[in-house]
Amino acid sequence: MNYLAVVILVFITADLLLNITADYLNLRDLTDKIPYHFKGIYNTEKYLQSQAYLRVNTRFGWITSGIDLLVLLTFWFAAGFDIVDQWIRAFGFGPILNGLFFIGILLLFKSVISLPLSIYSTFVIEERFGFNRTGLKTFIGDRLKGLGLALLLGVPVLSLVLFFFETAGNSAWWFCWVAVTLFSLCIQFVAPTWIMPIFNKFEPLEDVELKSTILSYAQSIGFPFSNVFVMDGSKRSSKSNAFFAGFGRHKRIVLFDTLITNHTKGELLAVLAHEMGHYRKRHIIKMVIYGILQTGLMFYLLSLAITHPALFDAFFMTENSIYAGFIFFGMLYAPLDFFFGILSGKLSRRHEYEADRFAVSTTGVKQDMIDALKKISVDNLTNLLPHPFYVSLHHSHPPVLDRIRAIESLNTAIPTVERGV
Repeated sequence: MNYLAVVILVFITADLLLNITADYLNLRDLTDKIPYHFKGIYNTEKYLQSQAYLRVNTRFGWITSGIDLLVLLTFWFAAGFDIVDQWIRAFGFGPILNGLFFIGILLLFKSVISLPLSIYSTFVIEERFGFNRTGLKTFIGDRLKGLGLALLLGVPVLSLVLFFFETAGNSAWWFCWVAVTLFSLCIQFVAPTWIMPIFNKFEPLEDVELKSTILSYAQSIGFPFSNVFVMDGSKRSSKSNAFFAGFGRHKRIVLFDTLITNHTKGELLAVLAHEMGHYRKRHIIKMVIYGILQTGLMFYLLSLAITHPALFDAFFMTENSIYAGFIFFGMLYAPLDFFFGILSGKLSRRHEYEADRFAVSTTGVKQDMIDALKKISVDNLTNLLPHPFYVSLHHSHPPVLDRIRAIESLNTAIPTVERGV
């Protein structure tokens, strides 16, 4: 075992221990006392159910992480990577086809291992707590559609990246950076109209009064769009949400059908105003730029490590290859990706506060936003009091009580029309 193998093992262990510590602190802080803001919203039985949901998912997460680690270490130290590589090389394909098969086989192996866990999560845990509405046909269909998209979109991109690293020398990393960035931006544009409808139905909002109110509000803040879509989220889960996707004429604001069922028109407008706030405050563009910069750094570091003999020796490889280097570098890069994730989460939480503030300042109503947050939290059995360390590692949104307090502190005497920055 060389020094890089030791470094990767230390990183894997540290990541596991950090996450277990965060989970432990999160569970330790659970209390059966309902927070003041949720009295009358949460009854005792429902609140205890939310805590049971957290405990079950946390423990299941430990089991999943343990299985993943055990499979990785067994495969690694049984020289599984080299066995797969040598088997593929025996067919006499070129380096690009070798790479596609090598990475494809590893991903397929990982999918097969995780499938029983996914089935248990969906049909046992989510079913137990009343969330699951996914039938076996939908479950299988989702995975087949996902596989089809991976082949249709992933194979060409991976082939191009392999081609650049095989042929472009020192320039390969920025060729890949440009290519992957352009591909990602294209996906942002086409996903709402071409990809997302593969999995869900998107129908224009039929409530004429609500639609008129939303369009009038959008016009008042200079938000250019012509329709709101309702997604059949109830096809898979009783949980509710809303989101913004796409750019230009392809952008969509989407409401889950479960959200419409459980909320008043004022609350729905508040939720949509929050989503429009992300657009007007350019949060989406900022996060896209952040992702592009991170991708560039990743490809640059990859170019430095991809041919390092010690990286391949760490995984008992007989022969070095660009495609195997991708997999091994991913493990070496994981700690840096972990810290980028923490930074990304912090930025995202700040954006959520800004979007809340935008929604309240432009609608002039605090209570609708507060009530919407409360109902969504109760319907989704959200943990109301997550530990700060857990939040810093995992949350893209601030804890709901922090958001409510921040909204309560705002002055909404006169609605403010904000037109972005």
